[in-house]
Amino acid sequence: MKEEVFKVALETGLHARPAGILVKAAGAFKSRIELSAHGRTAPAKSIVGIMGLGAEKGDEVTVKAEGPDEEQAVKAMGAYLTGEKQ
Repeated sequence: MKEEVFKVALETGLHARPAGILVKAAGAFKSRIELSAHGRTAPAKSIVGIMGLGAEKGDEVTVKAEGPDEEQAVKAMGAYLTGEKQ
């Protein structure tokens, strides 16, 4: 399992559009990916779950992945959360 903490750099936090982008990106991986913030955890392939985390700009989000491509999955999720990739 790979786990890393990222700070949300998206101006609007994880509302519908960024959550949708994360879900689409997560779908490209075979690994099981979870995001956690504010004591809540959601599967990265659930737009409603991601929005339910309530993560705003500046909040820390933990990304956990387990599976054959876990390293790449965590790196990709982190790139979206930090605004490196859109």
